[in-house]
Amino acid sequence: MNEQLILRQYQQITELLSERRLNEACTQLESFVRDCNNWALTNRLEQTQTAYRYMLQYMRQGMTDPNRYDLHKKLLADTWEIADQARVLMLDKVSGSYYHILRNNQNSAPEGYGMDTLLRVLEGFSDEMAVCRLTPGFQGLNGILSRHEDTHRFLFLMTWSNSHWTAEETKQAQAFLKSDLLPENDLCLFISAVTLSLMEVFDDQKLNFLLDGIQHKSVQASQRALIGLIFTLHIHPQRIELYPALKARISLNGEDPAFVKQINRVYIQLLRSQETEKIDKKMRDEIIPEMMRNSTIMRNIRFGFEESEENDINPDWEAVFEKSGLDSKIREMNELQLEGADVYMSTFSQLKRFPFFKEPHNWFYPFDPQHSSVIHQVGINPTGENAVLSILLSSGFFCNSDKYSFCFTIAELPQKQRDMMLGQFSAQDREDMKDKENNASLQEYAARPENISNQYIHDLYRFFKLSQRKSEFRNIFQEEIALHRNPALKEILKDSALLNAVADFHFKKERFVEAIELYQILIDRKSADADIFQKIGYCLQKEKRYFEATNAYQKADVLKPDHLWTLRHLATCFRQIKDFNSALKYYQRVESIEPDNHNILFYTGSCLAEQGNYEEALKYFFKLDYLENDCVKAWRGIGWCSFICGKYEQAMKYYDKILNAKPLTIDYLNAGHVAWGGGDIEYAVTLYSKAILECGGKDIFLEIFNRDRSSLIRQGIKEEDIPLMLDMI
Repeated sequence: MNEQLILRQYQQITELLSERRLNEACTQLESFVRDCNNWALTNRLEQTQTAYRYMLQYMRQGMTDPNRYDLHKKLLADTWEIADQARVLMLDKVSGSYYHILRNNQNSAPEGYGMDTLLRVLEGFSDEMAVCRLTPGFQGLNGILSRHEDTHRFLFLMTWSNSHWTAEETKQAQAFLKSDLLPENDLCLFISAVTLSLMEVFDDQKLNFLLDGIQHKSVQASQRALIGLIFTLHIHPQRIELYPALKARISLNGEDPAFVKQINRVYIQLLRSQETEKIDKKMRDEIIPEMMRNSTIMRNIRFGFEESEENDINPDWEAVFEKSGLDSKIREMNELQLEGADVYMSTFSQLKRFPFFKEPHNWFYPFDPQHSSVIHQVGINPTGENAVLSILLSSGFFCNSDKYSFCFTIAELPQKQRDMMLGQFSAQDREDMKDKENNASLQEYAARPENISNQYIHDLYRFFKLSQRKSEFRNIFQEEIALHRNPALKEILKDSALLNAVADFHFKKERFVEAIELYQILIDRKSADADIFQKIGYCLQKEKRYFEATNAYQKADVLKPDHLWTLRHLATCFRQIKDFNSALKYYQRVESIEPDNHNILFYTGSCLAEQGNYEEALKYFFKLDYLENDCVKAWRGIGWCSFICGKYEQAMKYYDKILNAKPLTIDYLNAGHVAWGGGDIEYAVTLYSKAILECGGKDIFLEIFNRDRSSLIRQGIKEEDIPLMLDMI
């Protein structure tokens, strides 16, 4: 059986299980398990089928069984687990993916090395390093680092490839969370390995481990566990329902307001990460090229203060800076960075070619100045000439993966260029960064949970986007992330303020369909104010669902009467659905508040014209022409309304002004109508001929012309003369 066939059969079984069609799922699973040649799975499936038959038999006999529903869930869960294990075992035989290669080469770790042994080795690292620092020249450093890094590599790969923990392995994993000697970075790596393992195969024991990890005193570890939990619930949304104890535990956590806020914060951070490609394109196509073009300006302008006695900057520089447009680009980049956007992807995506990144576990290892790759290539220390670099890398500006890339890139530079790059910081900059207070602020920023989770998400994004075997892994960043719909989280995230925050994020990023869904939930709960009705109205309008938008805007108008923005958008939407009576009503309400608003005058006149009230429409167009110099759209309104009213001389006067300005095809056409209506057939032929040239052919011209046939006939032009006119042009 090939890989595609295995996956297709597995999908059919899980679809039946998701629909709770257990009998059919077991029937299909029989042949699936038989192909595994695994006695333990076969025996387990037979026990499940026997238990299910007895349960159905008791039900048929009318026997009362208070545990029936819990048993049904357990049988579904067991069957799904059997299907999971069967899929993994069968793919082990045929798949060339990295995960299954790992499973087939688990003997690469030293013999007898389980999690407990690896834990003891990792716990001894800090003591070994302490002793090493006391020796001249750090004797034995390479061996210590090599042993440490080999150990966490074994741990990571072994954990990732383990599809299901036994009770003993679960106990050993708990020891990692309880250890006071385990380095924080190694615990973080272990949690990431558990997350990757869960992404491959659901395991309730590992999910319980992540729930324990969320309570860990290390913020780095707890944030990784939180994100691992969210990834797992996103990938396996239906599984939690089958584990009542696990579901109850998640619900209990949901009663903690701090936990709920964290879930919602990570939710928005994940959504923001999906904007990375858009930001990356903007950085590459707009912001970075603009900075490169204006590099001389950048060199001459000080940000913060000017080092001079007057403590100011040359106003000529400021003028050039603003004129270049660079200020808006930098401001935009700063705003994106402040909100947590991944602005460095474009810079560092090309810097993942180093050997360090060929090992998957290195993508998940928190930045460590004691890592052999860093010590040997850069030699960062907090007091030497690389002090500024050390401070930069300990700050929270870059994710861990990018910090490693930065170090390796620096290491490749000749010393002269390295000094030149770091020399871009002035002496004052270096002193400022070394200043204890400033340094403490940087460290405090880096240690914030929101910054740690955001940077870890950036690390994950890079792994799934840039790693060598990225095509083999499920990339949730390319999927719809809707945690408010997730069965395990929807009750936790039901708070109106939280939903509103997510809705507003979608709104700001112009994801109008997603925003509509969330705003509608708030409306259905009676939790909507005028602002929410305005926002959902705007989203519906952008999606061209104008009728629904008018309903939303009208509700906003009731809650917040005479709001100009609402009235304008109501009028626009009614105009789009050609309800000109309603549109006119709202334009006139706006006009009563802003009598000289040029756009309102124009659209009010347009609505009156659409209603056939041309004389009244002319008043508005004339007023607009009076208020605004050379207003071509006012001239068009006056010209057409004058034509319909039979005022040909007045109409031609304004069409002549248009034709001497910036005429469109429609202007030549309408001017031709006026000339013909006024009896100047020769001029009409000339104008129609120009219209044909402007629109690119007679067929297109005829399509436009024929829309006005009825208007021409109403002006007294004989229907029989129309084909003759068309033949003349």
